[in-house]
Amino acid sequence: MAVLGAATIVAALIAIVNKNFIRAVIAYAISSICLAALFFLLASPFAGVLELTVGAGLVAALFLVTLILAGGEEEEVSA
Repeated sequence: MAVLGAATIVAALIAIVNKNFIRAVIAYAISSICLAALFFLLASPFAGVLELTVGAGLVAALFLVTLILAGGEEEEVSA
């Protein structure tokens, strides 16, 4: 259980710090899946299923679709 907690925190930090949106969304989805697994281990299946559907599924899919429609790749601005 401690490994899942640490993986959740590390993936969330990667999602916050990462400047590449695709990698940040993937890290967020991993964090959400780990959090759902923690809910299942704590005998709360409703919260686990809710986290899987809303967190990992819906939000990650919406971010990816938004990025694809916006062009997908970031352009670096040279100052």
